[in-house]
Amino acid sequence: MADTLGYRRVFGVVAPSTNTVVQPEMDAMRPAGVTNHFSRAVIPDIKVTDDASFRRMTAAIGAALLPAVDAVVTCKPDYVVLGLSGETFADGLKGAARMKRTFERRAGMAVAFPSDACRAALKRYGRIRRLGIVTPYMPAGDAQVRAFFTECGFEVVHVKGLKCGSPTQIARVSERDLRDAVLAADRGKVDAILQVGTNLPMARLAGIAEFWLDKPVLAINTMTYWHALRQNGIADRIQGFGSLLAEH
Repeated sequence: MADTLGYRRVFGVVAPSTNTVVQPEMDAMRPAGVTNHFSRAVIPDIKVTDDASFRRMTAAIGAALLPAVDAVVTCKPDYVVLGLSGETFADGLKGAARMKRTFERRAGMAVAFPSDACRAALKRYGRIRRLGIVTPYMPAGDAQVRAFFTECGFEVVHVKGLKCGSPTQIARVSERDLRDAVLAADRGKVDAILQVGTNLPMARLAGIAEFWLDKPVLAINTMTYWHALRQNGIADRIQGFGSLLAEH
């Protein structure tokens, strides 16, 4: 018997406890008959000032993720969506595949993985080779993102890292500052702009930016939720978040 409200799919979504963007953005994208059920990976709001403190933050997130997966699967979802991205780019394609296997074994089901979602989204647009990328990270995180996409065969022309001072500060980046970051990442004749870091409030703005730039501008939460829907056979076209959800 299907879930009464989630009669098409019940998604369990895991995000850090400091993240205030994944839940509202993914709920706004949710089609009828799909429900999202959030589990928080509990971490402190660690002050981030340099690469060393950035690594401490990511280590804290990593240690908290699997218990959050354990919690969300108790509602018996059909599928798990991972609502954080930085760790999924670490150690390249092999590192991403290893992390995904760990999560799927723990969950006992398939997991929407943000790094997979990025690759799938870019593939749908065809001949994209040169990327500009916006992140909330310190240089150590930017380097991991650059290395991942380079290994995937893309040329990363520019990475605009915002060096946010703590996990909660990421959600407080204004749309004006995000606009400026997108414009900075667009230097050098790039084919598409990617935004990573799931606590940056970018889903709505990315759709608007596609009109300014006349190229794909892809927000991580949009890519991940799109990937989750399409992997579950849900092909609804959803307006307001850019061409990926509206046309693919």
